[in-house]
Amino acid sequence: MALSIVKGNAFSEGQNRGGWFLGHFIDPNNDPRSTSDLEIKWGVHQAGESRDEWAKNDQATTISVLISGRFRLQFPQQQIILSTEGDYVLWSAGVSHCWYAELDSKILTVRWPSRPGDSINMTTKR
Repeated sequence: MALSIVKGNAFSEGQNRGGWFLGHFIDPNNDPRSTSDLEIKWGVHQAGESRDEWAKNDQATTISVLISGRFRLQFPQQQIILSTEGDYVLWSAGVSHCWYAELDSKILTVRWPSRPGDSINMTTKR
């Protein structure tokens, strides 16, 4: 891959991929945003929006950082509320989660590594 500089907008570029704008899924694969090292998501969620189904990653570690709003992440053993700018939660591969936007929220999520098929939706709802 040739070295290059890419300028863009995380919100608009991720709209067709659920907010994800950097990772293995970017095509063409010679685009510097196409990488198997990590994935980055710009999440914009309206108050009341949720992911009710549990999901997990088999290989990837994930960190979600609150930009604005109030955002709740549910894990099997605990609930974490991100309420102050910069609050974050990090979880390891294999940890199930779901979420709920208590207020209009912006979340930056980074997942590493970026592997096809690593994110698994589970059938059980919270």
